[in-house]
Amino acid sequence: MLAPVTIREVMNPTVETIPPDLPVIEAAQLLYEEDIGSVVVVRDGNPVGILTESDVVRLLARQKDATSLTAAECMSAPPITVGVDDALELAVEQFREYNVKKLPVMDGDELAGIVTTTDLSYYLPHLTRKATERPPPTDATAGRRNRTRVDTAYENEAWSFESFGERETHIDLGDVVKFSKTLSADDVQAFADASGDTNRLHLDAEYAAGTRFGHPIVHGTLVAGTISAALARLPGLIVYLSQEVSYLGPVDVGDRVTAVCEVVEDLGNDRYRLTTAVTREDGQQVIDGEAVVLADDIPDTA
Repeated sequence: MLAPVTIREVMNPTVETIPPDLPVIEAAQLLYEEDIGSVVVVRDGNPVGILTESDVVRLLARQKDATSLTAAECMSAPPITVGVDDALELAVEQFREYNVKKLPVMDGDELAGIVTTTDLSYYLPHLTRKATERPPPTDATAGRRNRTRVDTAYENEAWSFESFGERETHIDLGDVVKFSKTLSADDVQAFADASGDTNRLHLDAEYAAGTRFGHPIVHGTLVAGTISAALARLPGLIVYLSQEVSYLGPVDVGDRVTAVCEVVEDLGNDRYRLTTAVTREDGQQVIDGEAVVLADDIPDTA
């Protein structure tokens, strides 16, 4: 995410509400007819609970008489809420801590909307990903040899890299590679020319001064390109199969960034999954993601 985004910018401002004394059967009909997953239960204008499709299914599974129960008797209460100006990360924390998928959004004392895990997944896939799907961080370089051999066409003294692993000609589980480069104004201009992305935010200081950033920033895709540069310094012929990227913060023109990739899963048939991250020189992480690559043998050019 290249800019701070609040829940106000992500939430759905249209939220269905019902009174606590509404029969559950009528609430279920509303969920079905409106094709929605939840309704907020409101008393005197204040949210007192939330009733979801899961609550209705649970009710039926327990063979309860839905015609005799009210929303107040089946809702989840009190509701877990967030504020319109809260950061998206707070919503993620609430989702995880309370094991819920929908949060009413408050603007002061007023109900302003609702935000769901699906809403956040468009902005923060790295945070909404289940913790079990990604191994915890490790010091994967400990005890591993820093390779000196690379199969790139050329290097530049202004760049730096480290490649940690046991084998010189193939990658293994636990291998780590780091690549660092300063992203200069010349780089930004060259990328704009090569890609056609001439967004004035990156090229026009006067224009950028009026944006939320206050100055030009580097193209996000150019920053992410340092991940590809890091992968190129793993042994073998590394071929991209997929890349998931979340942009966490901007990179100023002239910043030096470091891409770090770690092999975390052997998928078989010379395919590997890697965690990918880019940080600024001040330690602020600006990109988080994952990649899947194919590791072929280096072609014989003799």
